[in-house]
Amino acid sequence: MRPNMMIGVGWGRTLHAMLPHVEGRDLDGVRVVSLLGGIAQARRFNPAEFAWAFAELFGAEGFLIPAPAIVDSLQTKHALFEHCGLEQIIAMAEACDVALLSCGGISSLTTSYRLGHVSEAERQSLIAAGAVGDVLYTFLDRDGRPVDHPVNGRSISVGLDRLARVPVKVLVSGGLDKTDMLMATMRALQPEVLVTDEATAGRLLAVA
Repeated sequence: MRPNMMIGVGWGRTLHAMLPHVEGRDLDGVRVVSLLGGIAQARRFNPAEFAWAFAELFGAEGFLIPAPAIVDSLQTKHALFEHCGLEQIIAMAEACDVALLSCGGISSLTTSYRLGHVSEAERQSLIAAGAVGDVLYTFLDRDGRPVDHPVNGRSISVGLDRLARVPVKVLVSGGLDKTDMLMATMRALQPEVLVTDEATAGRLLAVA
């Protein structure tokens, strides 16, 4: 971390777990931008809460997306972008120096599914469509391509095309059940840094 950085942040249990281990200090001109909408029932796993907590560590300005992470229809999404200024905040992601990301596998009940944001029926249909997990609620197949599914069209988050242009992408995630999704995320975004556990790293190398 250095003065005048702009940091885009995702969310996830691993990212939340790292907060107590980050040594904060006041830095001039730092801005922290949440890369996806909020989740009202998420409590301590809310993307907005993580973005604010990370910003406070460095005395930074925080910018949030004032909308749910997933909306009920494509029409609602278009209305929010056209009338609520979401495009301006999401466009800030392209100016980020660093994107701090995590990803979730689809085979187990990860944070988002437990919260009911994606129903079990939708989870099953995502699996049928070839999804192996998500990054910022964009569900990917094994090759790192977004699957053709309505949930992807309803997510309020920074698109992978924009994320790919961030100079430094840090992927923080682990767990053997996420091997396919980690590989998919690396294919999609080609992160410059991967932070994971030893067992997962070994599995990823074996798969590669």
